[in-house]
Amino acid sequence: MDNLTHTLTAISLGHAGLERKTRFATLALVLGSNLPDIDLAWSFRGPAGYLKYHRGITHSFLGVTVLAAGLGLLLLYLARRSPAKRNAPALNARWLFVICWIATATHLLMDFSNAYGVRPFLPFSSRWYAWGIMPIVDPILLGLLVVGWGLPALFRLISEEVGAGKPGFRRGAILALVCMALLWGLRDRARRRVLGQLESHNYADEAPVRLEAFPSMPNPFKWTGVVETDAAFHLLPANALEDDVDVEHTEIFHKPSPSAALEAASRTTTATVFYDFARFPWAQVTEMDDGFEIRVRDLRFALPYTQQERFEIRIRLDKSLRAVSESFHF
Repeated sequence: MDNLTHTLTAISLGHAGLERKTRFATLALVLGSNLPDIDLAWSFRGPAGYLKYHRGITHSFLGVTVLAAGLGLLLLYLARRSPAKRNAPALNARWLFVICWIATATHLLMDFSNAYGVRPFLPFSSRWYAWGIMPIVDPILLGLLVVGWGLPALFRLISEEVGAGKPGFRRGAILALVCMALLWGLRDRARRRVLGQLESHNYADEAPVRLEAFPSMPNPFKWTGVVETDAAFHLLPANALEDDVDVEHTEIFHKPSPSAALEAASRTTTATVFYDFARFPWAQVTEMDDGFEIRVRDLRFALPYTQQERFEIRIRLDKSLRAVSESFHF
């Protein structure tokens, strides 16, 4: 998820009750909820560095635990050296470490919810896992979090004006978190319905080999279906509120024939990283005057009948099939 959503979720967790457990709880939640994205500092190493390092070890069970421990030690040191504010909760080292772990683990859970996915078992396994129900940026979820904060803030202003006591933010924070869980449940149910629709058809007289549905932004009922058959990939829009999908109007991506150029391109560093990441890789081989250009797209990030080239690598080879250039675009 985007970092604004991570931050607002962390603040909601704090005001829902965790901020009362120990000093520095809110700071721990905000920092911890964004800390796993520290791997972006290593994402500029070569054209595929972003894919290789982002959502890597810092987005694993081991990684978030180590990050939480490090953050807890730092905040414990700072808390013991700084004077306590009046009416602030007492410092509780045990709760501070628990809250740091909740923050980093929440980041892992939220990133798992979208189609990009995470590798939670690194360094023991590099397999990607993704729930796939949320877009990376979801305006609906952001709106729910903002409303959960905005309404209590508005009530506080009104209460100040009329001279009444100031209401807290706890109810708004709890409401925001409950709405988040309900949105996840709604999107999960919509995804399952769309998968059932996709699975019930043949595509160009071929049975599906693999299929998946990916969320659209912001409508939770609109999805993009990707169906792989023996000969091609089929891309089509789907709507969980409709009775079925229209398999007669799919965008078809025919699989390329095996070639020496494609095999050589697949052995490059960028392609090796990309094929490990991609769920539905579709390759194009173009012969040019001075060699070959190979493009590979991950169709889970494609939209039907659009020209957007998202999550794509481009490999240029010379006539001797040596790599001339490698690039990644998203």
